[in-house]
Amino acid sequence: MKPANASLDTGLLQFADAEYQWKGPFYFIQGADPQFGLTKAWTHGDTENGDDEWAVEIKLAEQAVQAVNKLSPKPKFFVLCGDLVHGMPGTRWKKNQEQDLKDVLKNTDQDIPLVLVSGNHDIGNTPTSESIDDYCKNWGDDYFSFWVGGVFFIVLNSQLYYDCSKCPELKHAQDAWLDEQLATAAKQKCKHIIVFQHIPLFLSKPDEDDDYFNVNKPVRQEIMEKLDKAGVKAVFSGHYHRNAGGFYKGLEMVVSSAIGCQLGKDTHGLRVVVVTEEKVVHKYYSLTELGSHGIEKELLDMLAEQK
Repeated sequence: MKPANASLDTGLLQFADAEYQWKGPFYFIQGADPQFGLTKAWTHGDTENGDDEWAVEIKLAEQAVQAVNKLSPKPKFFVLCGDLVHGMPGTRWKKNQEQDLKDVLKNTDQDIPLVLVSGNHDIGNTPTSESIDDYCKNWGDDYFSFWVGGVFFIVLNSQLYYDCSKCPELKHAQDAWLDEQLATAAKQKCKHIIVFQHIPLFLSKPDEDDDYFNVNKPVRQEIMEKLDKAGVKAVFSGHYHRNAGGFYKGLEMVVSSAIGCQLGKDTHGLRVVVVTEEKVVHKYYSLTELGSHGIEKELLDMLAEQK
């Protein structure tokens, strides 16, 4: 299997010029944290070494892919917001987990590009240039952008915001790149800007205390202000293994629960995100619900508007 983002390179990005223009409402699917190996590790109370089984996650990821493939009309793309597998860089089972996930993802409909986002388990809680390079060789770039129908999408490596102590130059590079991307979006007069990353900027309130599950306050404030000032509509993330979110001024923070292991009361699921000319509307569905019944009429009607 090619690195998943290569499907995007040869699909959407090849026709980027045509994608600068608004063509009417569309939707995409967001998932997060398939995290092969976490269920057993969490159940056994050994999150560092107990990830030697992941049959449960394989079945859930297969269920997610099957649900996405059945949708009609097809989503513009399927984005996975990080923690593809549980094994940290250099751990025993990581390569096996990654191969099994690739075997599942290769069954995604070829007309539905995959967009992959790096998470802390993919590149390490404290990433290094080596761990990020390994991720890029294996899965695709750790940050990049693309256009779909007049909407500008930005994928960020949020681990560089969480702890860049071993690779500060890479954070500086992403910061400079992001400034350039936001300037480009402004010049192109895009309809919306939407960001994907793994770690949420915040879980419910912009000024909440620092936590394992959010970005620390000084960095958070700087990013939120930059994104809001640039007109970014929403940031979609995972990491929390529960649904959450809130607003900072005009910027919505959307935290989606996991395809894999749940740490709260939510179900294994995916988020359907409908993009219209005026707004971005989203709903979280359980894998069973989405696979059995598809997208509800209210959202489908939004896709039929303005055509």
